[in-house]
Amino acid sequence: MAEHCEISAAIVVEEKWCVLKVDGYSRAKALLKNGEWMTSAPFSVGGHDWAVEYFPNGHPKDCDHSISLYLLLQSAGAEDVKAKYTFSVLDKNGEPVPSYSRTNNTTETFSKEVSAWGYNNFIEKADLERSEHLRDDCLTIRCNLTVVHDEETIVPPSDLHQHLGDLLMNNDAADLTFQVGGQRFSAHRCVLAARSSVFKAELLGAMKESSSASPIEINDMEADVFKALLHFIYTDSVRPFLDVVMAGHLLVAADRYNIVRLKLICEKKLCCHIDSNMVATSLALAEQHGFHGLKEACFQFLASPSNLEAMMESEGYEHLKSSCPSVLKELIARILPAELKAVKNIIMTMWE
Repeated sequence: MAEHCEISAAIVVEEKWCVLKVDGYSRAKALLKNGEWMTSAPFSVGGHDWAVEYFPNGHPKDCDHSISLYLLLQSAGAEDVKAKYTFSVLDKNGEPVPSYSRTNNTTETFSKEVSAWGYNNFIEKADLERSEHLRDDCLTIRCNLTVVHDEETIVPPSDLHQHLGDLLMNNDAADLTFQVGGQRFSAHRCVLAARSSVFKAELLGAMKESSSASPIEINDMEADVFKALLHFIYTDSVRPFLDVVMAGHLLVAADRYNIVRLKLICEKKLCCHIDSNMVATSLALAEQHGFHGLKEACFQFLASPSNLEAMMESEGYEHLKSSCPSVLKELIARILPAELKAVKNIIMTMWE
């Protein structure tokens, strides 16, 4: 019995065939009435036991002029076994006779409820008996069976970020150079343009020719910040341990180049790590760049009198007071109780 296995993506296919040899065709036809059958020896395919049922006088009653053949799933308790099959009369050379071959066009499901599939009218007895394929009162039939196992397709997570990260690290086909804080960084025009509307306008617009000829200088950013910015652009991720100071610098850089996801990541980092030493700096940052979520988080933190007092003693307070006086005015307006409206108005005039 020949067999082979084929594996294709999510489907495992196992094929085998068995031969049913009916010695004494005439005797079986005389002894077995319509609806009575003989069964082949069992054979195993796809982890299940199978057999062929041969009805020499057909099944059901209206098929008594034909031979009926059925493929039977014998494995007890098997559920939803999918299979395709072909029944063929074999010629004297053991080859299938095309005119006496039948194949199911769709995959059938064998189960406890429906354990057998086949053909009521596999072949007309009269046609077979006139043919040359009934030799010495012997009929040979082959059943080719294909069992299909559905297997879950395991899709690996996207590794696009790894490939682009390698592209950045290895400088493969880089066509741009940036000069930042005394360091040079190679990059790819198309990647930057795809990830940032600002880079797209600069690199594919008026600056296209000049950016190809010489390094692009960025004077108001630290080299480590630009390196982190490039890392995010290529990998869509930040370094595992993003500290608060770097988050603040990256937030400004992300805002400058309109990289929205990075802005949200950095703003969230700062919102989750507000303390008395950093709140003044974060509040100034939020006011100057319009980071409303960060500004609100700072206001909520400073609603506590003790936090407000600690902030006023921090190093960043003087910078906040000189650079963003309007935000202090807004803070006072929020924290003073309503009954002190007159006092609030007096304080407000101090900034006018």
